[in-house]
This record gives sequence, C-alpha cells and structure tokens, in this order.
Amino acid sequence: MSNYKKNSLTLKGAVALGTGVMIGAGIFALLGQVAELSGTWFPYIFIIGAIVSGFSAYSYIKVSNAYPSAGGIAMILIKAYGKTTLTAAASVLMALSMIINESLVARTFGSYTMQLFDVESTSLWVPALGVALLIFAYIINISGNKVIGKTSLFMAFVKITGIIVFAIGGLWAAHFTLGDLLPASATAAEDDYSAASYVGAIALSILAYKGFTTITNSGGEITEPHKNVGRSIIISLLICTVIYFLVAIAVNASLSIPEIIKAKDYSLAEAARPAFGNYGLYFTVAIAIIATISGVIASIFAVSRMTAMLTDMKLIPHSHFGMSGSVQKHMLLYIVVIAITLTILFDLSRIASIGAIFYLVMDMIIHWGVFKHLRKEIKANGLILITALILDFIILIAFLWIKASSDVFVVIVSAIGIVLIFAGEKWFLHYKK
Repeated sequence: MSNYKKNSLTLKGAVALGTGVMIGAGIFALLGQVAELSGTWFPYIFIIGAIVSGFSAYSYIKVSNAYPSAGGIAMILIKAYGKTTLTAAASVLMALSMIINESLVARTFGSYTMQLFDVESTSLWVPALGVALLIFAYIINISGNKVIGKTSLFMAFVKITGIIVFAIGGLWAAHFTLGDLLPASATAAEDDYSAASYVGAIALSILAYKGFTTITNSGGEITEPHKNVGRSIIISLLICTVIYFLVAIAVNASLSIPEIIKAKDYSLAEAARPAFGNYGLYFTVAIAIIATISGVIASIFAVSRMTAMLTDMKLIPHSHFGMSGSVQKHMLLYIVVIAITLTILFDLSRIASIGAIFYLVMDMIIHWGVFKHLRKEIKANGLILITALILDFIILIAFLWIKASSDVFVVIVSAIGIVLIFAGEKWFLHYKK
C-alpha cells in the first residue's frame, strides 16, 4: 500500500467508502439486534439513531472542514487535547471500535453465506468464512488506493441498488399500506420493552451509522476536502437512513418480532423467504455477501490510515517484527490479525455491544474536546456540541444498564479493555518521554 495521496478520493469515492462501512454492518448485522430491544418500533429506532449520529457528525464535520487530515479522528483529538494520554487512549478506542466493526461484518458474512446451505448458523463455518473474508480484504487493501476506490464504488452501487430492490419488493409482496407504518397496527401495543431497552436499541443503531468516521479518517486524500468531507458525510448519512428505514419496514411487514429475533443474525434472508421464496433468499444472500465484503474492505482501509498516523506521531507502540515495507503495511496486518481473533472468539451480539460502548466513550471525548478547546477557533455552535455529548451519555448509560442485566460479561470486558487502554497509553507516553 502506498503512502497518503492527495486528491486520490473523489466525492463519490468518499461517499462509497462511508456507505460501504455503514451498510455492511448496519442493515445486515444489526437489524435483528435492534428489533430484539425495541419490538415493532425498530424501524423508527434507525431514524432516531440517524438524528443522534447527525448531532455527533457536527463535531467531525466542523473540525475536518477546517483541518482535513488522513488521520481525522487523531487530528481532532490532538487539536483539542495535545499529545496526551486522553488523546492516545481515545484514538485507540476509535481504532478498536472500527476493528470490532470489521469482525462484526465478517461474522455477518459467514451467517448469511450459511443460509445457502443446510447448516446451523452456530456452525464453525461462520467464523471460518469470516476469517476468509478478512484475509481477502487484506489482499485487496495492500493493492493500493485505486483498487480500493474502484472496488468500493462498484460494490456500493450494486448493494445499494440490490437492497432497495429487496425493500420495495418486500413491501409489495407483503401488500404494504400506509397504515402499516404505525407499529400498533401490526401488533397489539407491546409493554415488554422498557425505556432503557429502547435507548439501548438506539445505541446499536448508532453503531450502524458510525461508518461516517471512515470519511473523516480519509480527509487528507479527498478532493477539495474543506468542502467535500462534510458533504460526503451528510450524503452518506442520508442515503443510509433512507435505506435502513425502507428495509426495516419491509422486514417488519414480512416477519413477526419473534421470527426476526430468532433469525437476528440473518434476518433479511429470513424475511426474503415468505416474500420471494428461494430465489429471493439467494438474491438477498448475494447482496449481503457483496455488502459485507465492501464493508470490511472500506473499514480496513480507514483504520489502517488512522493507526499508521498514530504510529508516526508516536502515540501508539510499533514493532516491525522483522518485516520489511512501510508502517501502513504493518498496520494492515496487525489490524487483520486482531479482527480475526475477535471473529473467532465472540458472537455477533457481543461484538456489536463492545463496539458500541467503545465508540460512545470515544465520541463523548471528541465532543467535549471540541466544545472546550476548539469551538471558537472553528466557529462551532456550542449548544449542538453539548446536545451531542448529552445524547451520547444518556444512550451509553442506558445501554450499560441493559447489558449489565442481560450479559454482564460484555460490560466487564469493555471496562477492562478501557482501563487497560488508558493505563497502557499512560505508561507508553511516560516511557517515550
């Protein structure tokens, strides 16, 4: 992989990268989990998640428009806090949440591919296929920016078109009417979901949109970055919001909530069965495969850029381990090895939960830093920044409450991970001095 190249990503290419990451994880990996926490309201949870993500995106857009960089998240943190433990730890949290996203999408690829065969979704083939996808994505990424850009643009077009066809076809097959937009008309009013559960669902939906940070991390390579970074983020969020809502409504019209929950790792494929039969299943699985492949390629591309920059700035340790080549190539390998490990060890639900916790903590650090240290310099609206911070805090607390009640292991692993990251970075920065 070559060094950073200015103007190597067009506006279309940047949008393709952003939607590539978001759609790969969001609609295929998270729809069933969001439905499990929010019932028939889950299509609207994705709209709320988009609104919250829009507030979050404001901080990234304002700083990136002023200071576009190939390591956007790290650059924002350094502008706000300097080369401190907080900057280094928050950057690592962001990088890890992106790597976790790769594992999430990789296992989703395995789950959907297995629908073509008469094999249990708990089969070892699911992580095995996920590992194979990560290795393939690594090979594509070491081929350089041009291959990545062309691959991402083509796959983004195919999967977005395919998902829209699925959504419209599903609504038609289910004889959808405007009255079906009201959750209460689909089932009797549900009392099984607490307020915290709905907010927890929002946390997972936010994870489905966080791919916009992929664009921020490639800011220095986008043409006319002072304008196009913000434009590409907004366009990506709008495209994904419409697609998520249409698909969620189509799935909600085809399956009951218990059916969605039972097939939560491959809910779109399950929804295609009653609507289109086996041909619909094959079509949906094909689109899922394309979406997850492009999602992993785009995510590895972005996180390798970010971690390479962190290495250059001496914010994270690095060892060549006897390998030749550039730091970027080394980071690609390390990222894929970590993602493979997570793909083997954790299931979809736990991967998504840990990723959401890491991302929300990092996001809050970003908003506070921009509000406290940068808002006058970049002419940002303080009220929007504080609103984004408060929304993140409320959602994080509710999500932790839900997970502490249902799967405390996720909370423990996340807490230990955050403590180790902060302690490790404090020691490393002290050692470097």
